[in-house]
Amino acid sequence: MTQTIRLGISTCPNDTFAFHALMTHQVDWQGLKFEVELLDIQQLNDRLFQDDFDVAKASFHAALLLTRSTVVLPSGSALGFGVGPLLLSARAGDLPSKSSQLTLCPGKHTTAALLFHLFYPHTTQVEHTVFSEIMPRLKNQTADFGVCIHEGRFTWENEGLGLVEDLGTRWESLTRCPLPLGGILASNKLPNETISRVQAVIRDSLNFAISAPESPLPTMRKYAQEFDDDVLMKHVELYVNDWTVDLGEVGRTALSELSTRARSIGLVPSDAPSLTVHS
Repeated sequence: MTQTIRLGISTCPNDTFAFHALMTHQVDWQGLKFEVELLDIQQLNDRLFQDDFDVAKASFHAALLLTRSTVVLPSGSALGFGVGPLLLSARAGDLPSKSSQLTLCPGKHTTAALLFHLFYPHTTQVEHTVFSEIMPRLKNQTADFGVCIHEGRFTWENEGLGLVEDLGTRWESLTRCPLPLGGILASNKLPNETISRVQAVIRDSLNFAISAPESPLPTMRKYAQEFDDDVLMKHVELYVNDWTVDLGEVGRTALSELSTRARSIGLVPSDAPSLTVHS
């Protein structure tokens, strides 16, 4: 009997690029059947906490809270240098400094929110909202600051917003590690052999896209907030790299660093197991 894998990925271009060949069955599914759902990253985090997926993309912040029930797959992660979220302001020159100010983050368990709490603790009120609403609300000045992810990294200047700080650059200067944003988690309920087959399919899908980078564009356009092909491919160039194909030792070190710093400010319980990467 064919085993069905409930797979959740995000709508951002790096995921639709990486999973295009899997979604369109252009790679061998290794005897599995994939049912794919595409959601916002915080929706994926929430659904993982509800045990709704067998395999899914998650923020590494959420992954740190799911270590008892999941393992990280070596392929499919988003991490690197120069990939961090941007802290933007509605008014140029403003800085987060008082409780009367409001900062928008793209979800309670996103790595973007984790970085804001690491670097700007106890500075402003924080509200969580879907990432696509952050820049419009800053433009309308219904919030003072926003932690911007995805395509907005490339379009914020055109929207007339101010840049407070690149949070990824701060991370890199402090840790000398690439910033781990999100990765693919597999449920511990799956047999180890099944997890290995899922990993093989994901890696094959990634390699398919890397070898023919124009082929995923129709899938990327379908789900992207930004439909300009140049912006979509810039997004891929930024977030899809050697560590996406395989985390390797550098990726594992970055995950350990994120865990240590999250524990230091109480965002992860001190007794939670460490992240485990499937081998």
